[in-house]
Amino acid sequence: MTEIIPPAASPDPGAPAAKIRCDACPVLCYIADGRTGACDRYANRAGTLVRLDPLTVIENGTDKLVPFLPRHAENWDVLGTERTFVTAIGAGTTYPDYKPAPFIISQPLGDEDMVTVVTEGIFSYCGAKVKIDTDRHIGPERATVRVAGEPIGHVTTGEYGSKMLSLGGVEHLTGGTKKEGRVTCDALLALCNREPVEMRIDDGADLVITADEAPIVNGVTEARMRVGCGSATIGMFAKQWVGLVDEVVVVDDHITGVLSEHQSGRMLDLTPSGIRIKGRRSTPGRYFQVAGPGTAWGGTDITDPLTILGAFDPKKARPGLTLLMVSTTGEQSAYFVLDEALVPRPAPLPGPLLAVVERIAENCEPAVASVLFMGGAGGSLRAGVTENPIALTRSVREALTRVTCGGAQAYLWPGGGITFMVDVIQMPTNAFGSVPTPALVAPIEFTMRAADYAALGGHVDEVRPLADVIREAEAKGLRTVPGGPTRAGDRRGKAA
Repeated sequence: MTEIIPPAASPDPGAPAAKIRCDACPVLCYIADGRTGACDRYANRAGTLVRLDPLTVIENGTDKLVPFLPRHAENWDVLGTERTFVTAIGAGTTYPDYKPAPFIISQPLGDEDMVTVVTEGIFSYCGAKVKIDTDRHIGPERATVRVAGEPIGHVTTGEYGSKMLSLGGVEHLTGGTKKEGRVTCDALLALCNREPVEMRIDDGADLVITADEAPIVNGVTEARMRVGCGSATIGMFAKQWVGLVDEVVVVDDHITGVLSEHQSGRMLDLTPSGIRIKGRRSTPGRYFQVAGPGTAWGGTDITDPLTILGAFDPKKARPGLTLLMVSTTGEQSAYFVLDEALVPRPAPLPGPLLAVVERIAENCEPAVASVLFMGGAGGSLRAGVTENPIALTRSVREALTRVTCGGAQAYLWPGGGITFMVDVIQMPTNAFGSVPTPALVAPIEFTMRAADYAALGGHVDEVRPLADVIREAEAKGLRTVPGGPTRAGDRRGKAA
């Protein structure tokens, strides 16, 4: 990865003495010599406006440069071939975009001429979707997520083995108090730049979330994502339990599984054990609401698994019947033998059963927190690409234009507009900035064939060959990012 200082802006002759005005955003700061603007992204250096976060170019062909994805990964290059790619990181912005984007670059690719429009968008309509791999309860759906006491989002519907947060959005950024907007913006900026953020959920847990690292729930670093719900766990390991134990209960906050009643147990001709589960019975071997949500067994609030059991049916149960109870991550397990009164009594867990419990743990993926930046590329941002903004939207919809963020492929939502999401871990570090609006500043690139760019009414007079951009940068002094490259297979390597 190479950094290129963008061309400096000219001082504003109308500014107060010893100050220059920055027009990178609507705040229009007057900046004294040696000081930065409110965003900390632009500074006055001896009367010249300079960008402190230089333009980032992904380039192949030398170990001194830093590819941010494995060099041979399928999505390393947005056009399917290794080549130099100018990202929007450090490009600056032309917001409000009544003028062309900062860089509109042409580059040959085989027999085609390609154009990449590069700009940093100012996003008030943006947020982050956070996926937390944990079996533990973090808070009820719709519960408010707070940072420094300010609301920044809410808990949303959970997904398989994960809890989900929806953070940010225009209502928190601009619809609340000034402090709420500032705290929300700072939290989003830190999350998207892979920095840890401490959160508290109303009626729920304290969290520390860092993209691509294990989440911390109530001070405990999560290790495992559950292998599945209780019913799914029964299905996966039923054959391995046959002959080793008479009954298995997999405790889960959502769907607790019972082996002998489960379809898999019936297909394996297991004898009914007479077990009774406290909870709402669904289909055979599947029970809902066996306990309250929590951070103990299977994401429930119980520490003693026997509390979810009723009395065994004496018509089916027998003394000496063996019972394994286990959680969906294998972190908790207990073995019991029924006495003469059909009461489960604790007993040492036999080695063969322990091996299956360890197999459950082995099949649990490492717990990770994922952060996806989400924004809408609308408004005047499109005017920096073309004089007819709807033409860009249609070109994206027709897959003629590829949308990337810092070189990382963006997922485009269906429907109107250009609403996209991107995994921040696929982007170079420190790819995001902010302005005091408050709003996030995020890189966005639009790549298409030169003919398609002309057809959508693009600013063709502003197109510059890539070689000229690089040559101009070299004349100003090319710098290589220190700190070493991010290597293939090391997703946590930090590209400075």
